[in-house]
Parts: sequence; structure tokens; C-alpha cells
Amino acid sequence: MQKRTFVMAAAVAATLSLGHSALWAQTYPTKPIRIVVPFPAGGTSDVLARLIGQKMSEKLGQSVVVENKAGNAGNLGADLVAKSAPDGYTFVLMDVGNLTISPALYKLPFDVQKDFVPVAMVGYSPHLLVVSTKVPVNSMADLVKYAKANPGRLNFAAAAGMGSATHMAGVQFARRHGIQWNYVPYKGGSQAMNDLVGGHMDVTFNGMVATYPHVKSGKLKLLAVSSAKRWGELPDTPAVSESVPGFLTGSWQGILAPAGTPKAVVDLIHAEVQRITALPDVKEKLQTLGAEPSKMTSDEFAAWIKAELPEMAKIVREEKITLE
Repeated sequence: MQKRTFVMAAAVAATLSLGHSALWAQTYPTKPIRIVVPFPAGGTSDVLARLIGQKMSEKLGQSVVVENKAGNAGNLGADLVAKSAPDGYTFVLMDVGNLTISPALYKLPFDVQKDFVPVAMVGYSPHLLVVSTKVPVNSMADLVKYAKANPGRLNFAAAAGMGSATHMAGVQFARRHGIQWNYVPYKGGSQAMNDLVGGHMDVTFNGMVATYPHVKSGKLKLLAVSSAKRWGELPDTPAVSESVPGFLTGSWQGILAPAGTPKAVVDLIHAEVQRITALPDVKEKLQTLGAEPSKMTSDEFAAWIKAELPEMAKIVREEKITLE
């Protein structure tokens, strides 16, 4: 009898909960939504956050505020969101590759898997291997040859700081080719690009969205892409993997929310991102910038993070990467 009463009570509670969730979802949002970008304005995450935020605001009838909170390779802004109220009004849009690397390099004040709920993988774009026009090389082979002949002479701009996805790309490339260059940390991609264009830095890997415009304008020299194979928009540019089998890095942009955020909101925002990235003008914009929309579900996004964490930890361990 007691068991039956408990089961009935649980069923009633679940029904009420679902009813409340459905009603709540119908009225959401009732106030502005905040998207935190844990990097300075102008970088890949910032560009995408503002593009998505504008379209989302038009559909949901509430303003979407993009807030830049840079620092500590993206961990500062991520921590802010991890500790925010899970009320469906605070999200973080970032290169989630950083989240899968940081646990191996930092003592984080949050747990990537326990303190976040993955909402939507926005898209992927490969890193571009670029050099300043002042560097006397015109191909990836030239770069390797020049770096070997001048060990420690080249300065690599680590956009988003040490331990970031771009820094890791540079470390992997250098170690696979047996070359040495100096890593100079930056808070974000836009600052790194400015110094590279100005000739104050020599080389970097960086996201296509923030980097390709400088290539098109002739201010930087493009040597290779970091995708698994040649990128559709750049058929004449070799992939690093053509000379370094298995080399794959890039910018996986994703939106996450604090753990405990109502599933109804997670589902709604995921659907919004899918809708927005499928819009002809947005799709054209992404393609122009070299990004590719993602079709991952929220569950697939979570599984991707779970699989990437040990892989990144393995690379950090085997390559003896530290933040000294």
C-alpha cells in the first residue's frame, strides 16, 4: 500500500513538473538573455555570438546581450557561467576545444562535465596556419625549413593564451616537425592578428572566421589548413595532414549553460541555433568566413566533450606541455 501510494505521488509530481515546465517554456523568455564570450571582442566566438544573438533576439522578442569576459584562456568567462543561476538566461559561447584542454593544464574552479549542460555545437572551422608577410617563406615546407635553420627565432602568437586550442595546435605542429619557436600568449585572436599583421609576430594557427579576412586582403600569408582534408572553400591550400598524418585542430564553437538549466530551455535554444545556422544569409556568411554549421544534438555534443577530454589530456601528457 505504501509503495503504491509512493508511486502515485511520484507520478503526480512528475505530471505537475512537466506541466510547469511546458507552461514555463511557453512564456520564456521574459527578460534579456546573456551570452558570455570568454574572449575579447572581434574573435571567432565573439563574431558568432553576435550573429546568433541578433537572429535569436528577432525571433524570441527579447534582447540578447553579448558580454565579453576575457582571461585565463577562456576559463574566467566559463567559470562565471558555471556559477550563474541555471534559470535559462545565461549562456557561454566559446571554442569548446578550450574546455577539453584546460582540465589537463589548469586547476579549474569548475568541472566541465558536472557544472555545464551542452546546449548546441554551433559549427566547426579549421585553424589557418599563417605567417607575417615579413617572414621569408611561401609554403609549409618553407616554414619548416626556415624554422629548423633558425631555431628559436620565430615568435608564435598563442591567441587566447597558453593552453588554448591555438597554442596546442602550434605545439603539436612544432613537435611533429622537430622545430622550436617562442610562444607569446594573447588574451584573444583579434589582438594576435593585429600584431601578426603589423609584423610584430611571425606565425600562428588561428580560427578561419577571424583570420581569413586578413589573408584575402593580402596582409597575411596562408600556408595550410588544419582540417582532416583540404577545405572546400580553399581547394588550393594544402591540409597540414598531408604531411603530418592525423593532424586535426580547429575551432569547435559551442553554446553551454549552467548545469540544472531547464531542459525545455536547452531544447529551445538548441532548436534556435539549428534554425539560425540554416538560414540562407547566415549559412552564406558562415561559408564566406570559412565556418561549417554543425548538426550535433545536445546529447552528441556532450558525448563529444566526454571523448575529447581524455584525448587532450593524453596529448598534454605525452608532449609534456606545461604553463611555465
